[in-house]
Amino acid sequence: MSTIDLTEDVFEETINREGILLLDWWAEWCGPCKQFAPIFEAASERHPDITFAKIDTEAEQALAGAVQITSIPTLMAFRDGILLYAQPGALPAEALDQIIDQVRALDMDQVRAEIAAEEAAADAE
Repeated sequence: MSTIDLTEDVFEETINREGILLLDWWAEWCGPCKQFAPIFEAASERHPDITFAKIDTEAEQALAGAVQITSIPTLMAFRDGILLYAQPGALPAEALDQIIDQVRALDMDQVRAEIAAEEAAADAE
């Protein structure tokens, strides 16, 4: 599967889907973004069960601001609508594959339980 271009119109719907979503926040003028783009595209071919999406921060400035993108490229990983990873910087292919493996290996029931426990603790304060 190749990457898809994501816009503000479908952002919420896309990140809240079941499964794994990797987002690459980028801009045309960004050198590291251009270096990371073929790595991201190649990973999308190796992992057809994952949705790979790109968001152009120039075209989607309001969205980039809303999610506090301050440096690009920034990679975000969601699984079942839960943000699990958000980090700026271009990654080598091996590091991207490690992130994918870690996201796949997570016990999402445990993740949801931990989130619920943190929210309960915050509500109790």
